Amino acid sequence: MRVAIVTESFLPTINGVTNSVCKVLDHLALRGHDAIVICPTAGAPKRYKGFRVHEVPTITYRQFPVGVPNTRVQKLLDDFAPDIVHVASPMFLGAEAIAAAKRRGIGTVAIFQTDVAGYTRRNNLAAMEGVAWQVIRWIHNGADLNLAPSSSSIADLQRARVGNLKLWGRGVDLESYHPRHRQTDTVARLRQRITNSPDEVVIGYVGRVAPEKQVERLAALRGIPNIKIVIVGDGPSMDSVKKALKGMPVHYAGKLSGKDLSYAYASFDIFVHTGTEETFGQTIQEAHAAGLPVVAPYAGGPIDLISHGEDGYLFDPFSECDAHLRRCVEHLVANADARARMGEAGRRRVLDRSWESVCDELLGHYGDVITKRRGGEARERALSLTADDDALIESEQVLENGVG
Repeated sequence: MRVAIVTESFLPTINGVTNSVCKVLDHLALRGHDAIVICPTAGAPKRYKGFRVHEVPTITYRQFPVGVPNTRVQKLLDDFAPDIVHVASPMFLGAEAIAAAKRRGIGTVAIFQTDVAGYTRRNNLAAMEGVAWQVIRWIHNGADLNLAPSSSSIADLQRARVGNLKLWGRGVDLESYHPRHRQTDTVARLRQRITNSPDEVVIGYVGRVAPEKQVERLAALRGIPNIKIVIVGDGPSMDSVKKALKGMPVHYAGKLSGKDLSYAYASFDIFVHTGTEETFGQTIQEAHAAGLPVVAPYAGGPIDLISHGEDGYLFDPFSECDAHLRRCVEHLVANADARARMGEAGRRRVLDRSWESVCDELLGHYGDVITKRRGGEARERALSLTADDDALIESEQVLENGVG
């Protein structure tokens, strides 16, 4: 199979879109398929897993590279001749790729991953929210198949009258994030550095520290005894978060990746996710894989990822002063048995969500679109041949009638 992946974000930019694209490329290489990557210019590597990476003209918006429609996308598709075009979190670049593929009779799979409409609300552009959904509808309705990561996302897309929808979640690295890391000397030393006593309960957050993540909500935990809060990540809201959590027992770990990140998860006792605008919630899966109970808002992607009272708690994000968030965390802080039980349940929950199984599911979606496309082309050819036969018979009848 030949797959052209057109993505609005790629290395060296690190975010959910880039991470998912890299996992898909890893799997395509594992399964012996061929691929290319088309992405905005931002200093991307020339190759990834042996696949060519092509950068296209870009403008910069708020320090984020944005690919712009151009004829290079069409030429790259013509040269590579893919069987399928995978469009990751499509906007301008993705829209051009979908249109170009459609003109060439190539099937397209679009991945909905970014809450663009939510972005307009966060940035005081509420008047633009309707326009944002119109753009999303126009882009995604051009694709043969749209894959969304959660039931909440699918509901949003259905309300926006986007069709051809199916659920496709995300995988998790079950080896990198594993409860056994908690027993290592490395994690023991890490906990010694970040806590004042071995009895302290470590409450962790992992992710960007940005307005949409609402990390300031952790202020609701002020005054809970015997806790240490660890924030892994960085971002534009760091000053705001530090102000909101001033005087609280907080350790700021900065950005972590690889083994350092896996050890950070293993050093936590509870994982708290704070944002209400997640289309999925990958860090929740990572925390579950690490054997942690998770507390997250009853909103967006987390609704699909947590069973309230079994592997964590879903708090009401609209409770006054986040009182429900506080009660959920307080219960877990005071109850080690509940933490252990919910952590084990969380680990079991994600055992069938390896990236290998999730990406095999994606390959199945590719195959369905390709088969449907080829079936449609075959039907068109058959109808065309039938029309030609009818015209030939009609012309023969006219000749016979004329001779007679």
